[in-house]
Amino acid sequence: MIRSIIEARRKRILAMSLTLFGLVAVTAMVVSYALEARSHWYVLTFAVACAAASVYAILIRSWPFAAVEGIWCVIAVRRWLRVRRRPTRVGL
Repeated sequence: MIRSIIEARRKRILAMSLTLFGLVAVTAMVVSYALEARSHWYVLTFAVACAAASVYAILIRSWPFAAVEGIWCVIAVRRWLRVRRRPTRVGL
């Protein structure tokens, strides 16, 4: 009896932690995407957030979402490699 209660609580905590991880990853994606024009570092942040969202999708076994986020991560890294060589625009 006690063992099943502890196991149920552990599963709830794990599910809540996983949901929080996904929320943080997607929020970071949105914020960094909105700020990309300010600095090339936001492009890199977007790439890292896409990778985190892909990991989240793998953990919840959402394979299409994981694939799309992985592709976005590769695109963002390529953009960061291209954009980091340009001077940042001031005043945006």
